[in-house]
Amino acid sequence: MDASGRCLCGAVTFTARGVDGDIHSCHCGMCRRWTGGPAFAASVEGVAFAGDEHIARYDSSEWAERGFCRQCGTNLFYRLKDADHYVMWMGTFDDPTLFRLAGEIFIDDKPEGYDLAGDHPRLTGEEFLASLQGGNDS
Repeated sequence: MDASGRCLCGAVTFTARGVDGDIHSCHCGMCRRWTGGPAFAASVEGVAFAGDEHIARYDSSEWAERGFCRQCGTNLFYRLKDADHYVMWMGTFDDPTLFRLAGEIFIDDKPEGYDLAGDHPRLTGEEFLASLQGGNDS
């Protein structure tokens, strides 16, 4: 499916194609610090941005970067550099009803103060990284 979205102030808008409606929540320390809680993210096949000049990019590791709006600070995406693969934060999409929680990753890093309801896969960081075949983490 295709879906549109934007940052809080509207300086950055986007249209994503091939949006996966099955979102995952990441509990790794980097995502929690970046989002202020567990990250809820949707994988997309591609994305076109308007207002690209308002996007700041932060190299969070050798293989990934995170993007945010320079104007309002909205966290927009996580991108695997080599694959040029974007994962967009669910809260940036215009229609949140498109998504359902399909799994959690880095469950072993999740603080005890919250639990997400539902019967879905919960992978440790090690299990998730093994599933990537490349062995990269956040």
